[in-house]
Amino acid sequence: MDAVDHGQFTVGVFQDVDWARRGVEALTQAGFVAEALSVIAKDSAAMSSLTTEIFGDAGETVDVRGLGSVRLRGPIVRALQGVERMLSAKGLASSMGRIGFQQHDGFIYQSLTERGGVLIAVRSEPRAADALALLMSYGGGNAAIGAWRGRL
Repeated sequence: MDAVDHGQFTVGVFQDVDWARRGVEALTQAGFVAEALSVIAKDSAAMSSLTTEIFGDAGETVDVRGLGSVRLRGPIVRALQGVERMLSAKGLASSMGRIGFQQHDGFIYQSLTERGGVLIAVRSEPRAADALALLMSYGGGNAAIGAWRGRL
C-alpha cells in the first residue's frame, strides 16, 4: 500500500446499468458533483452511455486482471492504479486496499463486477454517511466506506 492519501471513498455495486443510473441520479440530486463520482464495470455500449451521461465522455477502457476489458472513470481510478498500474496488474480485489478496504471486501467487489455489476464510488468526505445511505437506498450492494487505511 502506498502512503499517498487518496481521500475517502464510499463504494457500492449495482446489479446493472439501469440500477446504477438510478443511484447516480440520487447522488447528483443530493449534491454530489460528477467530479466526486467514479464508475468501474465491464465494458459495454450501455456502460459507455452511462459514463457519457455522468461525465460528458465515455471514460477509458482498461484491461483489468480477473475482469477483462473494463470501462472506468473518476477519481477512484488514479487511487487504485497508482504509478505501478496495480489495478491492471493485480486486479480490483488486490487494489481496494489502496483506498481503505480489506482484501476480502475487494474480492466481493471484484466478484460482483465480474458478474455484470456496476461499481459506483463517491469520493465522499465529509459526507461519507450521506453517500452510504444513498448507495444503499438505491440498490448499491455491499455499500461501505473505505475506512481501514492506517488502522491495521
